[in-house]
Amino acid sequence: MPVRSDHHGDDHRDDDWWRSAVIHQVYVRSFADGDGDGTGDLAGVREKLPYLAELGVDALWFSPWYLSPMKDGGYDVADYRTVDPAFGTLAEAEKLIAEARRLGIRTIIDIVPNHVSDQHAWFRAALAGGPERDLFHFRPGRGEHGELPPNNWTSEFGGPAWTRVTEPDGIPGDWYLHLFAPEQPDLDWAHPAVRQEHEDILRFWFERGVAGVRVDSAALPAKDPLLPDLVEGRGPHPYVDRDELHDVYRAWRAVADEYGAVFVGEVWLPDAERFARYLRPDELHTAFNFSFMTCPWDAARLRTSIDETLAEHAPVGAPATWVLCNHDVTRTVTRYGRADTGFDFAAKAFGTPTDLALGTRRARAAALLSLALPGTVYLYQGEELGLPEVEVAREHIQDPMHARSGGTDPGRDGCRVPLPWAAKEPYAGFGSRGTPWLPQPDGWAMYAVDRQQDDPGSLLTLYRRAIRLRPAFGTGPLTWLPAPEGVLAFERADGLRCLVNLADTSVDLPVHTGILLASGPLDSGNRLPKDTAVWLRTRPARFSAPEESPS
Repeated sequence: MPVRSDHHGDDHRDDDWWRSAVIHQVYVRSFADGDGDGTGDLAGVREKLPYLAELGVDALWFSPWYLSPMKDGGYDVADYRTVDPAFGTLAEAEKLIAEARRLGIRTIIDIVPNHVSDQHAWFRAALAGGPERDLFHFRPGRGEHGELPPNNWTSEFGGPAWTRVTEPDGIPGDWYLHLFAPEQPDLDWAHPAVRQEHEDILRFWFERGVAGVRVDSAALPAKDPLLPDLVEGRGPHPYVDRDELHDVYRAWRAVADEYGAVFVGEVWLPDAERFARYLRPDELHTAFNFSFMTCPWDAARLRTSIDETLAEHAPVGAPATWVLCNHDVTRTVTRYGRADTGFDFAAKAFGTPTDLALGTRRARAAALLSLALPGTVYLYQGEELGLPEVEVAREHIQDPMHARSGGTDPGRDGCRVPLPWAAKEPYAGFGSRGTPWLPQPDGWAMYAVDRQQDDPGSLLTLYRRAIRLRPAFGTGPLTWLPAPEGVLAFERADGLRCLVNLADTSVDLPVHTGILLASGPLDSGNRLPKDTAVWLRTRPARFSAPEESPS
């Protein structure tokens, strides 16, 4: 496998690689099945590294690959120092990290600080009555016989955030806190052993060549020690965005700095100033941009999201991130083909109509929009193939969000269906023997990599071209340009411009010296159709990127 010397494969690359990287999210369970048992694994990822290198990404972010009962897709971790046998071995993870790095691709792993699995050694000891109980939030219940939860907190997955245990002597006992599923007990971050353990885990993986860590539910780990009832509108919140969290991340940053590693936080916060605190120079390096990811396909709202994102990051000097979808949200081509093109977990429902042709056209334009913006871009596996959201049959759904909603929420499995690699192979090339852990729908093979890789009009080809050309935009700021209503137009370095038409009619292109790339055919050669984006050169080139014809 050749090193991509043109794509930052050298070890002496600038330490600020993460400020403008394209990072590909790998949901291991659904990426590629190397051993044929129906579950994606690290062997499958290793086999596909040449594909990822050709795509041109700078890093891979892996969903959790640790030992887990898989009650929440691996986000219920039983042991952070062991790879789950379904995915492979620790030795194979080390090989993957090293092989990817030789191709110029760094590795980012997931850390889930808020909770562990109920099968974690600590929690099993806690249930047996050991001192490890102090590492979690165990409390007596309310009511005459302790039959009511200690407070009114609810789980992110629906239902109460508390489960009562049966003590070793067989009688009902204390309750334990779980902001997610009951199989995911929350850790008590006020305990020094919890903090020390996570710093040790970070070192464990940094020693194995990991270049970064994505912090799951980064604003949730710290809790008010009194565990009071949640009263909406009263601050501070008892478990979201607690001030004491910042000491944790400062300690983590000190560890990361020893290895030149980086963090990206999953931080969902509406307050821009509070959000920016996580990105101060001595805390996390970057955070996911949920505003942009959930924004409807609307020019004014997208521009507002972009402006607010850049403004949020500016005071702390952190780079913005741009995400169209991930392992938790409806896939882009499906969302953009619906009447409501935004995303809200509360609005998810079975049977929502979608125009996939429209959604695909908009997703192509959104790809060029996101890749032209300053900062880091995250690309979820299959996004480059234009995969739609799958409505998984109820009997096959595994996501706990579905069960805990009483069956009304379709859950997140629809964006986790195993990838199609080869149209004519069993299971579209995901694996040769075992039935995939989630069923692939009829027609899935039409999206296969081998059908798209040599097609100049495919979404895969568009992404490859766009990622290759993206460095021409440089690392400078964005300047908005005058444009017709419904059109986003901005300039970056060397007179390079991005235009995205979200209006109802086509618009004239401004004067330009060349077209780098277009998300779809232009009208009459010089008009930008609706739901189409284009990258233009408006002055003589100062870079070596080749000219691209409109796609």
